[in-house]
Amino acid sequence: MIAVIGDIHGCFNTLKELYSQVKAKYPDIEVYSVGDLVDRGNFSCEVIHFCISNNIHVCLGNHDYMFLQYFREPFSSMARAWVYNGHIATLNSYKNNPKCLEPHLEYVENLKLFYNTKDAFICHAGISKVYKKYFKEYKLDGSQDVFIEKVLSQELESDNSVIWVRENLINIGKMQIIGHTRRFEIMHDKNANVYYIDTGCAYGNKLTAVVVNENEIIDKFQIQVFNEDITQI
Repeated sequence: MIAVIGDIHGCFNTLKELYSQVKAKYPDIEVYSVGDLVDRGNFSCEVIHFCISNNIHVCLGNHDYMFLQYFREPFSSMARAWVYNGHIATLNSYKNNPKCLEPHLEYVENLKLFYNTKDAFICHAGISKVYKKYFKEYKLDGSQDVFIEKVLSQELESDNSVIWVRENLINIGKMQIIGHTRRFEIMHDKNANVYYIDTGCAYGNKLTAVVVNENEIIDKFQIQVFNEDITQI
């Protein structure tokens, strides 16, 4: 049994409350995140620190990737793209915590693209149909995960990548839990067996966590975003 949190986007106070509610009910549960820790909300630095401190298993999101590229490859297309995707709030959060920046970049650099647990397959945006041939005989026991991670990492900036794709997801034979594509409520794509859990907290809606036990969602937690997380400072 695991808990998976949707896109956080700098909403630190909301994250703390959601996490405390999950842990109050399920004290020993392993907690995962679909990524997009940074941007839009006011406290990206604090969110990353919280995830590190609480050993939350985080998948790389497209916003996390742009954040990384801005500092590692400042003339890249991804660095330029970040300028139009909520970067100011993230930069502001590090003005008060400049010593955290490099350790946090190193942390993001080492985030996994997915987690294949016995309960669900977790990633940021989902598995596109362009990777169908690699998943046609995919073993769900994890024995092929190193190979799959290598394949997915080769096209991270593609529109079909595991951090960018928005449609045409495939059924891999196991429940996928993803974020990236914002929904007002949790949505289930039955054909692909994909649950979308980004419920737009950075846009004034809710932060969501689902509790999963062997390919079945058995509980959910949703917290209305705290105003201080998204009100312009």
